[in-house]
Amino acid sequence: MGLPALRANMTSTVGIWPGYLGGVAGFRSEVSDQTHRALTLSVPALLGAALGSVLLFTTSEHTFAAVVPYLVFAACLLFAVQPLVSRVVRGHATIGAASPAPAPAAAAGAGTDVGAVESAPRSWRSVAGHAGTFAGSVYGGYFGAGLGVVLLALLGLTLPDELMRTNGLRTVLSLVVNTAAALIFIVHGDIAWGDAGLLALTSLVGGYFGARVARRLPPVVFRVLVLGLGLATAIRLLVG
Repeated sequence: MGLPALRANMTSTVGIWPGYLGGVAGFRSEVSDQTHRALTLSVPALLGAALGSVLLFTTSEHTFAAVVPYLVFAACLLFAVQPLVSRVVRGHATIGAASPAPAPAAAAGAGTDVGAVESAPRSWRSVAGHAGTFAGSVYGGYFGAGLGVVLLALLGLTLPDELMRTNGLRTVLSLVVNTAAALIFIVHGDIAWGDAGLLALTSLVGGYFGARVARRLPPVVFRVLVLGLGLATAIRLLVG
């Protein structure tokens, strides 16, 4: 539409907010039993989004326009390697689980809490999930495009679950990040309200039906579509 890069980014963040809301509605069955996880991860999501939004105001127009394609490429790369890294992580977890447990007497003599030992991997995974959510939210507050890909990859690496359940969770967190960033941009930024209004109407419909379609797609097909769209966007930004 010919908007400067920074203004376009802020306008997009505000305009696509209803799309995230529609996405949450579309994934309601996947997130209905993840309320506690979504609430706890919303804290680092809010903090990261606020930090990313503030960083955006310190970036010049020229620098932001130059770095955008590489941010999208990075998101696509992270999403592409996520299944491989997840398999490695699960493999290490399986090896650890298969190791023989210490004898009760030895454990007692050493003053070791066996329950705490068994819960350690889960605790570290939770810490990694919070750290990954914060990092992804900084990215999302700074640059909204590709936020879903980044969060989907980071959540898949740190909190392994079925892809559609992870997709539902990242939609909730994307809504949190987008809401925080949009409020900051509305107060302090420069929004093209006509374009934002058009995006709001169309993204609400697209977010809901996109979620419904994604729930019916095989995971491989879904992954290929996301990567294809992300790479096409990055290439277009590079040559454009």
